[in-house]
Amino acid sequence: MSEGPEPLPSHRRPGLPSAFGALRHRNFRLFYGGQLVSLAGTWMGATAQAWLVLVLTDSPFYVGLVGALGSLPVLLLALFAGTVADRMSKLRLVMITQASAMALAFLMAALVLSERITVTQIIVIATLLGAVNAFDVPARQSFFVEMVGKEDLMNAIALNSSAFNVTRVLGPAVAGVLIGKLGVGVCFLLNGLSFLAVLTALFAIRVPPYRRAALPPSTWAHIREGLRYVAGDRRVSAIVLNIAALSIFGFPFLVLMPVVARDVLGKGAVEFGWMSSAVGAGALAGALMLAAFARRLPKGRMLRWASTGFGIILFAFSLSRSLPLSLAVLVMTGFAMIVNTATTNTLLQTLTPDELRGRVMSVFTLAFVGMGPIGALQAGILADRVGAPTTLMVGALICVLITFALFRRVRQVGELR
Repeated sequence: MSEGPEPLPSHRRPGLPSAFGALRHRNFRLFYGGQLVSLAGTWMGATAQAWLVLVLTDSPFYVGLVGALGSLPVLLLALFAGTVADRMSKLRLVMITQASAMALAFLMAALVLSERITVTQIIVIATLLGAVNAFDVPARQSFFVEMVGKEDLMNAIALNSSAFNVTRVLGPAVAGVLIGKLGVGVCFLLNGLSFLAVLTALFAIRVPPYRRAALPPSTWAHIREGLRYVAGDRRVSAIVLNIAALSIFGFPFLVLMPVVARDVLGKGAVEFGWMSSAVGAGALAGALMLAAFARRLPKGRMLRWASTGFGIILFAFSLSRSLPLSLAVLVMTGFAMIVNTATTNTLLQTLTPDELRGRVMSVFTLAFVGMGPIGALQAGILADRVGAPTTLMVGALICVLITFALFRRVRQVGELR
């Protein structure tokens, strides 16, 4: 499809420093404001869900299982979602997915507040939300370029990551307090209400009318076209494989955090909220650094060092038995994680032709989110057998080895600007 021209010059606000260049664009300002509110609710809901599953089951395996099933639909549907994103208005698709996520949040709130919630119901709702996210992520990520153009793309991704992580600091911390005082149901209710902000913003966004270009004769031909591009460019394939490895062996530390908080550090819901917020604080710092220096940073080298550093820092977290030390290490973990994901996102969108962007971002979604079920399951099973610290240690070592092997073999990635 044609991505359409970027917003008209009259929609830009001049005079903003480069760290906020994407905010010159009216559409992105609207989107960004709505995201700030909605994501705060999302993090409150995610924190409440992880704690609720642990309380109901007393099992690290079930915590990992719910995390896995929440991402499994992405693994199954992401490639199809990418071709949908390239065949229809991305704005309309994001409206549909956000409205669906809101409905699921209200359903969870109703079940918890009426005291009917079961682990089976949580699994079903998490799986349905995963299906929504399978379509939402590639559409939303590839919609950035329509709002700001390629010049401000890295800045838009970094600012969006900053919103993601500002709320990641505040949401879990507030959720930890609310869980202790009012129960988990309030967190789910506030999550549902928060979607009204982003939906209001999306309805106010103005983009050129969608124009469908000539497409291959079938959906599978459309998908294969995107896969051939990813496989045929060594730089793109190496970047995708790297984020997939981190998603399987590294990022499941997020799934195991409630287990670490309770069983390793001997703490409760409030401290678990602090730990989640620490990851968000580090990620926020990383996102702001990227926003401020997006045009000057050597993105290829930055990705290589951030990926290696993530594994080393995660190894340090696996050794910690102190809450203050764990919080400090989690700040660094969040920093390295966001530099990895935002830089990967930017490099892929910069390297990809406009007509393939939705499909390439669906491959990114598959690697980043879709590998979550595999990562969460292996982490949950291994943690049940050998404990969370050993699981984290093994995952960290694997991340370092795979990153080193990939970027040694495809040295062109390190040269990307």
